[in-house]
Amino acid sequence: MKYPEPLLTGTLIKRYKRFLADVKREDGSEITIHCANTGSMKNCAEPGSPVWFSDSHNEKRKYRHTWEIVGVEAGAMAGINTGFANKLVQEAIELDVVPALTGYELLRREVKYGEENSRIDILLESDGRAPCYVEVKSVTLGMGRIASFPELISVVEQGGRAVLFFCVQHTGVDLVKPADEIDPKYGETLRQAVAAGVEVMAWQADISAEAITLVRELPVNLD
Repeated sequence: MKYPEPLLTGTLIKRYKRFLADVKREDGSEITIHCANTGSMKNCAEPGSPVWFSDSHNEKRKYRHTWEIVGVEAGAMAGINTGFANKLVQEAIELDVVPALTGYELLRREVKYGEENSRIDILLESDGRAPCYVEVKSVTLGMGRIASFPELISVVEQGGRAVLFFCVQHTGVDLVKPADEIDPKYGETLRQAVAAGVEVMAWQADISAEAITLVRELPVNLD
């Protein structure tokens, strides 16, 4: 996924009120930008970190710039715009980057399914093949909620294919595993889903000021 134009760079002064961040630009001026992430952003919002942000060029917006990337430990880059995860996975599937998800004729987004009338992030369909329900989780800032797991298990029980797809917007990650020490319930429920037949896969993005693209599969460790 290419950005409409190369991102601007600066240094993080502070992030606050969840949606806002103050940034010092390269020319020394300071601006307030929008933070497209409502999570705690633990380890991804340290003052003094290099940041990359986009410019909407929309003067009617109160904060026309949006924080997209932050520099983290060991020179790695992390995408903090969680709204990109589904787009990145869709792009990778449509470009046949993910071998396990190739060969489907139709891709639909946000399709209602299950007894809870949930919405699946991506539904893949083809004549003569079981439908494939893909739930996307962003790994950069937490692995998401477990509310969708029972619905995915139900898909498998009814003969469909269910996939938990971890979108890794972090260049310093080489393995994906549940943080049992932080959220043991998540890890327990994830393992139950896998035991019931839900597939798990993780793909990592290359990140730059010009583009962010899923390019490589990472191992998932549930031990």
